[in-house]
Amino acid sequence: MRFHREARHSAYDVIVVGAGIGGLTTASLLARRGRHVLLVERHDRPGGYAHSFKRRRYRFDAAVHLIGGCENEAGLIDRLLRGLGVRDQCEFLPAHPFYSALYPGFRLDAPTGVDEFQAAHVRAFPHEEKGFQDLFQLCADIAQETARAPDLVSLADFARAARRVPTLLRYHRATLGQVLDDTLEDPRLKTVFGTLWPYLGLPPSRVSFVYWAAMLMSYVDGGAYSCRGSFQRLASALAAGLREAGGELLLKSRVRRIRVESGRTTGVVLENGQRIDAPVVISGSDATQTFEELVGPEHLPRRFMRDLRAMRPSVSAFVVYGATDLDLRRAGASHEMFVYKVWDHDQDYRNLLRGHISRIGLTVPTLSDPELAPEGEHVFQITVLLPYAWPRPWREDKTRLMDLLLDEAEAVFPGLREHLLFAECGTPRTLERYTLNHQGALYGWEVSPQQVGPLRLAPTTPIEGLHLAGHWTQPGGGVYGAASSGVMAAQHVLGYDREADLWRALDVAPAT
Repeated sequence: MRFHREARHSAYDVIVVGAGIGGLTTASLLARRGRHVLLVERHDRPGGYAHSFKRRRYRFDAAVHLIGGCENEAGLIDRLLRGLGVRDQCEFLPAHPFYSALYPGFRLDAPTGVDEFQAAHVRAFPHEEKGFQDLFQLCADIAQETARAPDLVSLADFARAARRVPTLLRYHRATLGQVLDDTLEDPRLKTVFGTLWPYLGLPPSRVSFVYWAAMLMSYVDGGAYSCRGSFQRLASALAAGLREAGGELLLKSRVRRIRVESGRTTGVVLENGQRIDAPVVISGSDATQTFEELVGPEHLPRRFMRDLRAMRPSVSAFVVYGATDLDLRRAGASHEMFVYKVWDHDQDYRNLLRGHISRIGLTVPTLSDPELAPEGEHVFQITVLLPYAWPRPWREDKTRLMDLLLDEAEAVFPGLREHLLFAECGTPRTLERYTLNHQGALYGWEVSPQQVGPLRLAPTTPIEGLHLAGHWTQPGGGVYGAASSGVMAAQHVLGYDREADLWRALDVAPAT
C-alpha cells in the first residue's frame, strides 16, 4: 500500500490528527460516508500503540497483546472492519487459555467462554460458588447495558435512561475492589479475579468496576485474540479502509497548530509550514498536547482548562522485547501470563510506584502465531508497569532494569537466559517519544471511576468543529475503548443521533 508524505490538497472536509486506533477509526468511517478526509501522522506507520516493528528476523507488537470483539458479529472490531469493507485483511487467532495467573504456590489458567471461565474459578474456590456467580452476573449485566447504551455520553443521559441501564447507573462510581468486597469473602479469590488489573493500569481498589466488567466480558464472552502477522495488520486494514474510500494518510508529518478563529476551527498548520483548511478537525492525539500546544489555552474556557489539568494520566510501562530458542510451550508458557510475587494488588501497585518489581507480565505471541519468528524460536515480551518519573535517567538505568526483568522471566522459564537470542527494551520515555502520549501514558487518563465514560473528555469540545478521538476521551483506554471513541467522533460529525444509525448507513447490523 502506498501512502503520500505530502498533502495533495489545500482543503479537506475533515482533518484527523494522529493515526492511533481512535484516529484511524474515525477517519476511515468518515471517508466511507463520503467525507474528504486527511489523516496526519508523525510516525512512519499508522497504529499508535498498536503498531509493530521488526528486529532481525523477529516481529514485535509494541504494546497490544490481545483484543476482544474480533470474531463475533456483535463485536466492535469485527463490525468496524466489515463496515469499512476490509474484514478480509485481518485474521484473528484465539488465545487458549485467555491468560494464566501465577501466584506463590498457585496457578489458574483462565479460559474464554462464559461457562468455562466461571467453572475454572469455581473449581479453584468451590466454597465461593454462589458469590462468584453473583459477581460474574454483575459483570455480564454491565457489559450488556454498555452495549445497549453507546449514546449516553453524560450522567444526565444515564439518569434519564435509568430503566435501560440500571446497573451502570448504580455502579458508575464503584471500584472493582468495592464490588469484590460486597460479593466475595475469600481474599485469595478476590486477588485472582483481579489478576487482569495491569490491562487497565490501576489495582482493584482504584479501577472502575464498570470499565473493568466491560473489558473482562469482551474477552470472556467474545474471545481473546491476537492478529496474525501482528496488530500492525489491524492498523493497516483501517488505513486501507480510509484509502479505498478516497481518504488520504500523510505519514512522517506533524501538526504544529490547530487553527482557531472566532471560536471555531478552520484547519491546521503542519510542521513544514503548510497551511491546510478544514471546517472539522478531530484530534486523536494526546489531550494535553492537543489543548496546551496545538490549540492554545487562550482559545478555551478557563474552567475547561482547569478541569483538564486536574485529570490524572495513567501509568506507563517498561517492556523487554526478546527472542529465544527455548521451547516455551513445553516449559508451560501461555500466550499471556501474569506472574505475581505477592497476593496483595495494592502492595504490588505501591511497589511499582517506587520502582520495585513484584509482578511481571509475560507474553509469548508465537504460541498463537509462529510466523512472528523463525521455526523453532519464540518472541516474547516482559512488561512491567512503571511511572514515567524515575530517579535516574532512563538511558542510564534501562540495561539494569532489562537484566532484572530477564532474571524474573528466568525464574519462570529456567534456561531462558542460556537460550536468549535477542533482547532490547522500551522505557516510558520510549513510549512517549514514539506516540507523544503525555508521560508515556498507556491508557490515556487513569481508568478510575472519576475518569471513565461520561466523566472522561467528550467527543465534542468548546471549540466549534473540533472533536476528539482516542483513549484520552470517552469511553476509556485500550484498543476497544479507542475504537469506540473513533465511532463516537464519526457519529457526532455525521450528525447521527444514535450509533446504530451510523452502522445502518454502512449496511452493518448494529449491536443488539
